[in-house]
Amino acid sequence: MNHDVDLSVASLAKMSVRQLNLFYGTKQALFDVSLDIYSNQVTALIGPSGCGKSTFLRCLNRMNDMIEDVRIEGRVHLEQEDVYSRLMDVTYLRARVGMVFQKPNPFPKSIYDNVAYGPRIHNLARNRKELDEIVTVSLARAGLYDEVADRLDTMATRLSGGQQQRLCIARAIAVNPEVILMDEPCSALDPIATAKVEELIDELRSQFTIVIVTHNLQQAGRVSQRLAFFHSGTLVEEGETAELFTNPRDVRTQGYLTGRYG
Repeated sequence: MNHDVDLSVASLAKMSVRQLNLFYGTKQALFDVSLDIYSNQVTALIGPSGCGKSTFLRCLNRMNDMIEDVRIEGRVHLEQEDVYSRLMDVTYLRARVGMVFQKPNPFPKSIYDNVAYGPRIHNLARNRKELDEIVTVSLARAGLYDEVADRLDTMATRLSGGQQQRLCIARAIAVNPEVILMDEPCSALDPIATAKVEELIDELRSQFTIVIVTHNLQQAGRVSQRLAFFHSGTLVEEGETAELFTNPRDVRTQGYLTGRYG
């Protein structure tokens, strides 16, 4: 793979990854991955199960740090900052690069306290009025406010699965991140809830840079502007979604997109 960087393209990149290798102990899981993630676009990571998509996603906000015996080589930059620098405050990084997981994981707290959690930790509100506003705006941006406005003190775990996932998105955006990572955010949801989250992803793109892992090719086609196809821990190819779907350059991509394997 060519690692020469076109600076005009790199300047559009919100995050840039160069020659990333990741090892779990002695087992290598990612091989020499280089990828630019563009501002205000949705980049979908696709590929067969176990190909390294989620592992790569977790490299972007250092979630892999929590796994024992992980070693990473290469560079990950958030604009000009080295994500893996010893000077990088990981809590601050994860506020800037938020994450929404496969299974909705609201805290066992009220709807209000779920969304207020990050702003409280990061001292984003000077008083209760400001905190109220952050909670209201975040829920509204996540398309949930109208459904829960009269019961913000209800336990979040009492919401439906789709509502819980939108609450987790509201919680992620409450600290005003620059990038939102989504690891199969719809895989536990029914089709109606999935459609709502997809619509939401499309709306959020104007304010955030989004990277989504999905096993659903139709979903990747609907929500993303760029695709990155992973296979056996390598990035096979990436490019504009429409271009990659209609004109894949690699036979492995072609095989996956036409359903020959995966």
